[in-house]
Amino acid sequence: MILAVTGGKGGVGKTTVAYNLGRALDAVVVDADLGMADLPTARGPDLHDVLAGRADPVEAVREGGPVALLPCGRTLVGARAADPRALVGAIEAVADEYGRCVVDCPAGAGSDVGMALLAAEACVLVTTPSSVALADAVRARVLARELDAGLAAVALNRAGEDPSVDRIEGLFGAPVTPIPESDVVARATAHGVPVASLDGRAAEPFEELGSVVQSSVRS
Repeated sequence: MILAVTGGKGGVGKTTVAYNLGRALDAVVVDADLGMADLPTARGPDLHDVLAGRADPVEAVREGGPVALLPCGRTLVGARAADPRALVGAIEAVADEYGRCVVDCPAGAGSDVGMALLAAEACVLVTTPSSVALADAVRARVLARELDAGLAAVALNRAGEDPSVDRIEGLFGAPVTPIPESDVVARATAHGVPVASLDGRAAEPFEELGSVVQSSVRS
């Protein structure tokens, strides 16, 4: 399974959802945001090196942390050397080796997002309840549909006390999992660890999202 995590607007918590969803699904998370990588990183080959032909995608996966991860480089030089056209093959190679792959897409609806969606069999759309975020999410949904990345679920981040789940499910035609704002989530994100590492109860929305995704993809 290759699952893209996308969202039209930056700042909606897409990377946090992708990282924690990777843990919930026991999947490798690929940081495909070539220009603004935000997932944990470490020494060794990264996605920039893979897309520049300097490293093998499977060998670049880091298995030692709480979530298996193919990180992306953080330098402008590395981003310029990377060939985005090689992204689909790299993602498919990781999925062939590990079985499950969650791809953290860049924000927006540019060609780099399109390459990640092109590799995916399904996607999760991340949004907040704000009207601006929802409008951008609708545009991201259109792009995913055009590239045959079926919408498995919507993650409604920072959902608040009374989220409009029914309305948003009607808007996107997919199940919605509310993820409330939480100090635990903020601390886990700041320390580069999954929420479950700090508080299992706070991680329950991500576990629920993982279950929804698995049910949707199987059906």
